Amino acid sequence: MQANETRVEDFLSANKTKYVIPVYQRNYDWTINQCRQLFQDILEVGSRESLDTHFIGSIVYIHDDIYTSSRIKELTIIDGQQRLTTLTLIYVALYKLAIELEDEELKSEVYETYLINKFDQSKEKIKLRATDENDKALTFLLRENKNENFPKYSKVIDNYDFLKASINEKNYQYVLKGLGNLMFVEISLDRDKDNPQRIFESLNSTGLELTQADLIRNYILMGLERTQQKKIYEEYWTVIEEYAKEEKSNTSKVSDFIRDYLTLLNKRIPNKKRVYEEFKLKYPTSSFNVLESSLMKMKQYVSHYNKLINPQNETDKDIKEQLEYIDRLEINVAFPFLLKVYDDYCKKDIDKECFISILELVQTFTWRRFICGLPTNALNKIFMNLSEKVEKNDYLPSIQRAFKVKKGSQRLPGDKEVLESLKVKDVYNIKSKNRIYLLERLENHNNSEKVSILDNNKITVEHIFPQNPDPKWKIKLEPAEYKAVKENYLNTLSNLTLSGNNGKLSNKIFEEKKNLPDYGYGDSRLWLNKDLAKFEKWGINELERRYERLSSRFLEIWKYPDVELDENQENGEVNIFDAEEPRHKKLDYAIFFDQKIETNQVSKLYLEVIRQLFELQPDTFFTTDLSLKIGLTKDAEAMRLREPRKINDNYYIETNIDNNGKFERLKQLLTVFDLEDELVIKYMNEG
Repeated sequence: MQANETRVEDFLSANKTKYVIPVYQRNYDWTINQCRQLFQDILEVGSRESLDTHFIGSIVYIHDDIYTSSRIKELTIIDGQQRLTTLTLIYVALYKLAIELEDEELKSEVYETYLINKFDQSKEKIKLRATDENDKALTFLLRENKNENFPKYSKVIDNYDFLKASINEKNYQYVLKGLGNLMFVEISLDRDKDNPQRIFESLNSTGLELTQADLIRNYILMGLERTQQKKIYEEYWTVIEEYAKEEKSNTSKVSDFIRDYLTLLNKRIPNKKRVYEEFKLKYPTSSFNVLESSLMKMKQYVSHYNKLINPQNETDKDIKEQLEYIDRLEINVAFPFLLKVYDDYCKKDIDKECFISILELVQTFTWRRFICGLPTNALNKIFMNLSEKVEKNDYLPSIQRAFKVKKGSQRLPGDKEVLESLKVKDVYNIKSKNRIYLLERLENHNNSEKVSILDNNKITVEHIFPQNPDPKWKIKLEPAEYKAVKENYLNTLSNLTLSGNNGKLSNKIFEEKKNLPDYGYGDSRLWLNKDLAKFEKWGINELERRYERLSSRFLEIWKYPDVELDENQENGEVNIFDAEEPRHKKLDYAIFFDQKIETNQVSKLYLEVIRQLFELQPDTFFTTDLSLKIGLTKDAEAMRLREPRKINDNYYIETNIDNNGKFERLKQLLTVFDLEDELVIKYMNEG
């Protein structure tokens, strides 16, 4: 292996050399945003009076020292193709500009130095040999026929269009100078000595990538003096690393903690792979004083986070119990909100009773939704903004109201809805932790002698009417009732209980289960079995009567908030599919992909959603009829758009549509992308 610092100009201007992207490499997938960043870096370094260099990473290739029949050396690129392809597109844009300016000297220099091997005897003179479709696009760009269109969507074409529009007569000299000052680490591998496959695997192995926490730690510490590094590392970062650890599995949760912390501060949820980028945006400077102040607050919050992921570390037994329930239900999406509530409790802004009530309310909200089968992906948006709804002088009621005003897929189900769902729900075949949570809380509600069921091998879930019933059951029940119980009630709450004698009760008929000496329901001390001792048989009537008892207890535990809403209180946030039509209404704001969009205009929301979807997956617009429905085009004049608006540097869409039409198109887009739950809107109060 050989590694050298090399100028981009020197690398790309090498004679008789081709840079081959092998078929096993991923596709060229840089977005315009990434191209813009590289272009801005080039422009910045090129506009300086000094001859500063700028590093752009590394390019790794296999050098076989074998020449083809045309005496052209081929370098197989195994890392760096995104940068290399984008740099080539910049040179193509410069070449086309030279043609427009009729600058023959610049045209020849760029074309024959950086784009082709002039004396290559083969038909494929282009230096960069990209994979199939990208290679076709690059070949197309080097043709000089302005009236020809590339037959399909290509990021190579799109990114070139952006770069071509960005380079002009006023700045191209800066671009040339900037390119001349670009440096990278050139790593040359010998196939016989370096085992390129192993190096390729290590470069592309997600297991060896730096975590978001690693990147943040390096960002924090790298720019400091040694003594400052020691202080920040020992007094803050090691504490964060120690507290943000799941102790049972000894798993680091630093990246998750910082993600939740940034969500609390920014009211938007960072992508798990972009926590480092979001951290840099939030803390753009790494000066010692700013860092210490920022990390001091993080250190304060990570102590709360430690108890959220390790409830056993909470010393108050009542709070600990509620945290354990939340841990069992895996309500991690509530952590950004609960971090703030925990902090307010520790600062004595709220008392213990209020804190516990909020922990119970969070369970009520998520558990009722689970029983009703509502989507879980709506929860992150709800908890992301919940701390904004808190009124310091009306703490708990303000949170209760915030839950009660939710509509559509974000709603808190009422008593009638949740009991109708609970009655028929299969609660046996849900996650074991959830099944035990339900039965344990029903058993222990208001009981002074609480029974621990989780990880208790002595107590198990028992089917009163068995899964494999003894033949005697068919004698005890009429055929129609037997069939109805087996098909409709078997795994529902009314047919389940807890027992320490499951093996002895087995598949016996009800009378034998009830009267078995010392082991039967009649001798059980569990609350769930008390009513069973009063029944003479077990059929539909008994199942219904037992459900009435259990459902009443359910409503006591997961109580619907007893708080009044103002008569004129707004409907709040609602999924766009559940929203009233927008005619004669103004938006307050919207939430898309967990990020708040501050606008009161449907037209701006329309543009922003389409922009994000196009950036996410542009191909879908062209492989479906979406491009026609929204008037997507590069040439607004040719398409005769009445009111064209840009969604990026290359594309326009038609916006001469009323608000209802915009909503309908947004719904169509979200449906095609399978993102129906990702757009939430809130209307302004009328009057």
